[in-house]
Amino acid sequence: MSDEPDSAEDKGEEGDALQAQGEMTFVEHLVELRDRLLRVVLAVLVFLVVLFPFANDLYAVLAEPLLRHLPEGTSMIATQVASPFLTPFKLTLVLSIFLAMPVVLYQVWAFVAPGLYKHERRLVFPLMVTSSVLFYLGMAFAYFVVFPLMFAFFQAVAPEGVAIMTDITAYLDFVLKIFFAFGLAFEVPVATILLVWTGFTTPAALTAKRPYIIVGAFVLGMMLTPPDIISQTLLALPMWLLFELGILFSKIYVGKRAGEDEAAQV
Repeated sequence: MSDEPDSAEDKGEEGDALQAQGEMTFVEHLVELRDRLLRVVLAVLVFLVVLFPFANDLYAVLAEPLLRHLPEGTSMIATQVASPFLTPFKLTLVLSIFLAMPVVLYQVWAFVAPGLYKHERRLVFPLMVTSSVLFYLGMAFAYFVVFPLMFAFFQAVAPEGVAIMTDITAYLDFVLKIFFAFGLAFEVPVATILLVWTGFTTPAALTAKRPYIIVGAFVLGMMLTPPDIISQTLLALPMWLLFELGILFSKIYVGKRAGEDEAAQV
């Protein structure tokens, strides 16, 4: 029984998936893709319209970790003519995209789900939801933990006689990069589970490579963050801990998958 390449259930799922794909022509797929892209754009525009009146307030909230550590009597500056308008607008647009991410992921899920097998649908959707939550957690970690420590460090090591007056556009670009770096770093558990799910590796193999993963986390922390030991460490340590969490969930998934395969063969 164990030598059979596919169980009856898998063959049935394969037939259902092929049949579902065959029911739509290529043009119909393109039309559905267009409709879902329009829904994504509409969701982003709705958030943008709602948030735009508060663009300056949102930028003030974003700048608060830096303003808290600026020397008394100094402030942020705008070195370009249109920066006072374009910078808060850019922030609002990026924030609208982040807030619309659940809608984006749902549209992606609804588009690809008909072509997935039943066991794939059971895994892909939870991973999409989890990846969104982890990305938001990474951004929150950067804002509430990393920024205060980082800006305090930059202020402490500033050379004597240097007036710290950060340009608002440069600050926005800087913090967006940090947000993106920590958001991606918090996706480590999802990436680990996907590697195991695709058969590229196993939990045991990942556990054996733990020392290399730890070194790699600190190397990535050095590459993705400013050249200070605080932000590098604050990125590397969560990546390591999330890697361990990914291994744990991968072991649970492998055990559950093996139990399902045994039940299907009986």
